[in-house]
Amino acid sequence: MPSYFRSSVDAMTGYIPGEQPKPGTPIIKLNTNENPYPPSPNAIAVLRQLDPEWLRRYPDPYANDFRQATSEALNIPKDWIMVGNGSDDILNVIVRACAEPGRSVVYPMPTYVLYRTLVEMQVADRVEIPYSENYEFPMDELIAAQGAITFVASPNSPSGHAIALSNLRHLASKLSGVLVIDEAYVDFAEETALALVHEFENVLILRTLSKGYSLAGLRLGFAIAQPQLLSGLFKIKDSYNIDAIATLVGTAAMQDQDYKNECAEKVKRSRKTLALDLRQLGWKVWDSQTNFLLTQPSSNAEKIYLALKECGILLRYFKQSRLDDKLRITVGTDEQNRRLIKALNNVL
Repeated sequence: MPSYFRSSVDAMTGYIPGEQPKPGTPIIKLNTNENPYPPSPNAIAVLRQLDPEWLRRYPDPYANDFRQATSEALNIPKDWIMVGNGSDDILNVIVRACAEPGRSVVYPMPTYVLYRTLVEMQVADRVEIPYSENYEFPMDELIAAQGAITFVASPNSPSGHAIALSNLRHLASKLSGVLVIDEAYVDFAEETALALVHEFENVLILRTLSKGYSLAGLRLGFAIAQPQLLSGLFKIKDSYNIDAIATLVGTAAMQDQDYKNECAEKVKRSRKTLALDLRQLGWKVWDSQTNFLLTQPSSNAEKIYLALKECGILLRYFKQSRLDDKLRITVGTDEQNRRLIKALNNVL
């Protein structure tokens, strides 16, 4: 049977998301880094009081209410903000706008594998620079590659480590292309690179409401950059890429920074306890500035993953080079984490 697709699509593997059981399934879900706490009560109230008129009309194509709330929360000019249907939407726009054959996309590995998928879709040149076993930042190699786009996730997934602001500043000063700093997990980290958008016209900071704001199901993310850089991206984005419900709920969540920060602090405290408990089992646990832990079990990682799945606990197992002996564990509530440790003791 002949293929109906481009040769690059036929050759692709495609991004493989984590398992998503139906809501209400009796399972402890620690595989896709959702926040274990509910969204802001203010955001939930907006959803419950939704005026049906918002569903009848097209939404604001620029999500200006959300941009205004974000501007006030982060002290960033409103026109320095672009909103997307999740940060993945903006990643897609960036690659479509800036990459093509002969214009490379560069990133250290292992990292968020969607970067690779998007480059393959665009048929652009790809340069993957390996992290060391200790996840030391490959500064010289990233600079030498001089990508049209350089992606750096900080904090990084699946490792959980953050890149020092001084390193990101130096990298930005040496690149001729766009530096995209993906801060999906920044709400659980010790510092942000947000100041760099004021210093460099080629820096774009990417954020999401999926992690810190407990709104993964809403699909809302945003980019922060100087207007000249955003102008090209606005040409590429879909006309109405943000729906009205997401704008309303996301605006309420962004306005409730105290609640978001309170939940993030609870996750950080639980992260510390969970790391200690796993190390007491003899596991290697990398230091993390995210809401998950990268771990290396004392025995076969895939077998432990499958055994826990039988027990109703989902972790993330990556069957790929350098990760197939490790497990990524989302930090749950203290009760969920205790049940995980109890199950691990039984399984081991």
